Amino acid sequence: MAVCPLCNSLKVLNLNCPNCNNLLEDSGKVSDFLDPYGHYNDEETVKMGDGYPNTAIDQICPHLMVCNNCRYDVVKFIKEE
Repeated sequence: MAVCPLCNSLKVLNLNCPNCNNLLEDSGKVSDFLDPYGHYNDEETVKMGDGYPNTAIDQICPHLMVCNNCRYDVVKFIKEE
């Protein structure tokens, strides 16, 4: 079973904000914002309701990246390994 390297602290994603060039902060999986109790569900159930149709098939994990300076945000899809 593949796991997300960001969720499991195996890697860090360093991206700069396109607006102010500050480092974007990983705010976690998008599904954590959609369902505050979703982390109690199994991963396949969470992926069915995360709003992205191919996360389970493509083995990707959508993470919300946020700039704490200008509040820019973007979803980045992280390949599970």
